[in-house]
Amino acid sequence: MFAAKEGQRIPQVTFPLRRGDSWVTVTSDELFAGKTVIVFSLPGAFTPTCSSSHLPRYNELFPVFKEHGIDDILCVSVNDTFVMNAWKESQEADNITFIPDGNGDFTQGMGMMVDKQDLGFGQRSWRYSMLVKDGVIDKMFIEPNEPGDPFKVSDADTMLNYVAPEYKTQESITVFSKPGCPFCAKAKQLLIDSNLQYEEVVLGKDATSVSLRAITGRTTVPQIFIGGKHIGGSEELEAFLQK
Repeated sequence: MFAAKEGQRIPQVTFPLRRGDSWVTVTSDELFAGKTVIVFSLPGAFTPTCSSSHLPRYNELFPVFKEHGIDDILCVSVNDTFVMNAWKESQEADNITFIPDGNGDFTQGMGMMVDKQDLGFGQRSWRYSMLVKDGVIDKMFIEPNEPGDPFKVSDADTMLNYVAPEYKTQESITVFSKPGCPFCAKAKQLLIDSNLQYEEVVLGKDATSVSLRAITGRTTVPQIFIGGKHIGGSEELEAFLQK
């Protein structure tokens, strides 16, 4: 079993990072001292669960965490800085600070190193998340010691429920749009005026008209989904928000 380290200080580690064309170092104190920080650690960049669920949801909920006193969210993985930089760029996860624990020093200090040689990964981190206040671990959510790669408790929603149990998470909103579309601009402004966050899928860049027709049965934009339900265009969205 992996032991929680609540009440203990985080490991003192110096991380080599590549920023642009230069090498820099960042210490644990620089990342944690005087701050309230969420850390989520995972087995590897670009892996399925990490890319599809773990990382995107923390990135999506960062504004909410920030409203509730979180200064930063760190993603830690036993990968080198070049891999982590490429992963951040591919995920467009600008709200997350990526920490490459290439030598595994931080993960080893947390007691979270596991052997994944059967997958060709070598030594990697077990999946967990934690809330750290001024360098002291306040709470840890460690995935159960089960075969495979369980993902049950280290997710962003579980952490948010701990940080702000009274907060009701907004349903996910997706807007299919095209550049220069005035009705798309109207729909997005309606959502902004309602203080609702949304994801935009731009036809021609992120998807095609064929994809839109396959998903919605329509070819016009915008098309809006809220909580997995197809709302329709801008006028239908306006009616929906007025209810």
